[in-house]
Amino acid sequence: MRFVTAVLLAAVCFGTTGTAQALGPEASAASVGAARILIGGGALGLVALILHFAGRRHGAAGTPAAPAPGVGTRHPLPAWLLVAIGAAGVLAYQPAFFAGTAANGVAVGTVVALGSAPVITGALDWAIRRRYPGHRWAIATAIATVGVGILAAATGGGEGGSVGSEPLGLAASLGAGASYAVYTLAAKALLDRGWSSSSSMGALFGTAALFSIPVFAATDASWLATGPGLAMALWLGLVTTTVAYLLFGYGLGGLAPATVSTLTLAEPLTAAILGVALLGEALTPGALLGLLVLAAGIVVLASSGGSRRGRRGRRASVATG
Repeated sequence: MRFVTAVLLAAVCFGTTGTAQALGPEASAASVGAARILIGGGALGLVALILHFAGRRHGAAGTPAAPAPGVGTRHPLPAWLLVAIGAAGVLAYQPAFFAGTAANGVAVGTVVALGSAPVITGALDWAIRRRYPGHRWAIATAIATVGVGILAAATGGGEGGSVGSEPLGLAASLGAGASYAVYTLAAKALLDRGWSSSSSMGALFGTAALFSIPVFAATDASWLATGPGLAMALWLGLVTTTVAYLLFGYGLGGLAPATVSTLTLAEPLTAAILGVALLGEALTPGALLGLLVLAAGIVVLASSGGSRRGRRGRRASVATG
C-alpha cells in the first residue's frame, strides 16, 4: 500500500501545476516548462548523485553500481540508451502538453493527455514485456477513462464552440500521453536493472535538464526576476518535479507501469479541486459527475493491494529476462 500512497501523493503534487501557473505572473509556456525541468530536473540529478556516492561509501545497494537484492540487471537495451529514451520523453512531454492545452483549453488538454497515458502505457508495457497488466487494471482504467471523457465533454464548451475541437491540439495531447508512457517505461526498465528510484529519476530528469538549458535561454525569462515568478518557478521545479518524481519513482519500484499511470489520474482530480477552492472556478453537474467517476476508478485500483502484485510482476520480469 505504501507504493500506491507514494504515487497518489506524487499525483497530488502534479495536480498543483496549473494552479501555481494561474497564480503566478504572465510567462510563455516554453519558458515556464524549461524552467521547471531545469530547476526540478537539476535538483533530481543532484539528489541522485549525493545518494549514489553516499551509498558507495557505505556499501549500500540500490544504485547503478550495486543492484538492489532480488532485482535482476538483464535488459535488452543498455542503460545509457534507456536514459536517453526516457529523457527524450521528459523533454517531449512539456511542449506537447502545452500545445494541447493552448489549442483546446487547459481542462480538455489535461484530461486528454492524462486520460490517454494509462492506456498507452499499459499497451506498450504489454507489447514490450508480453505481460497483461491484469483485469483489475483494465476495469479501473476503463472506469477512469469514462470519467475523463465525461469531464472533457463537460468542460469542452468554450466561447464560440472552439474549445475541444482542434484536431492538432488533440494530437498534441495524445503525444503528451505517449511521452509520459515512454519515460515511465524507461524509468521502470532502469529499476529492473537494479537502479534505485532516485538514481533512475535523477538520470532521466537530470539529462533532460541539461538539454532544457538552450530552450530556456531562447525564451523571455524576465518573469523569473520577480518575487511571484521566482516563487512559481521554485514550486514548479522543486515540488511538482523533484519531490513529485522522487515519490513517483518510489511507487514505480513496487508497481506495474500501467498501474502507476492509472493512479496518476488523481492529478486532474486534484487540479479540479484546487481550481474550485483557490481560483473560484465552478464545476458543472457534468464535470462533477466526471470527477466522481474518475475518483471511483482510482479507488478501485488503489484498493487492489497493487504493491504485492507489482513485486510479483517485477520478479516475473526478471525471471523471464
